[in-house]
Amino acid sequence: MIALIDYDAGNTKSVEKALHFLGQEAVLTRDREELLAAEKVILPGVGNFGEAMANLERFGLVPVIRQIVERKTPFLGICLGLQLLFEESEEAPGVPGLGILKGKILRIPEAEGLKIPHMGWNSLHLKNQGRLFRNIPEESYVYFVHSYYLKAVEREIVKAAASYGVEIDASVEKDNVFACQFHPEKSSEVGLNILKNFVSLGEGE
Repeated sequence: MIALIDYDAGNTKSVEKALHFLGQEAVLTRDREELLAAEKVILPGVGNFGEAMANLERFGLVPVIRQIVERKTPFLGICLGLQLLFEESEEAPGVPGLGILKGKILRIPEAEGLKIPHMGWNSLHLKNQGRLFRNIPEESYVYFVHSYYLKAVEREIVKAAASYGVEIDASVEKDNVFACQFHPEKSSEVGLNILKNFVSLGEGE
């Protein structure tokens, strides 16, 4: 069973729907025991960094997330879920993130001809042999919706990058922790294949 963490963030239903399409049993929950019992866990969501961290604290989910990660359960952050895994964000100065991975979330700089939020399809430059990108062609297009982007401290954990006036760390992987700034659940066949790679982790490895 795959558990999606319920912390009142947007866009959880589309992730659930994509997993069901792949034939997976998926449940949206904030129940500690249910989350700890899951084979894999996803932190989806769109929204504000500060509000999201407040919700995770309010629902008692921060220690649960840490426990899931420590247990080496495969864990996937999507969009805001990626950002929350890091230390801090310019969107909410002074609000610490989960700090599971090292890095900062920065605002996409204003540039002529670029609209913020960055919304739409963009190609990925793959690097460092990420397990989410098995059999995914270089320069595959995926769907983004965000105004802030990741700059990871550990460059070797970056498995895909995108360009939008600045280089965006679009996907990271460290041990059992995976994250995508883009929305695989909205990225057509490529996105479904990325989710399928996550779902298949541990099978035949």
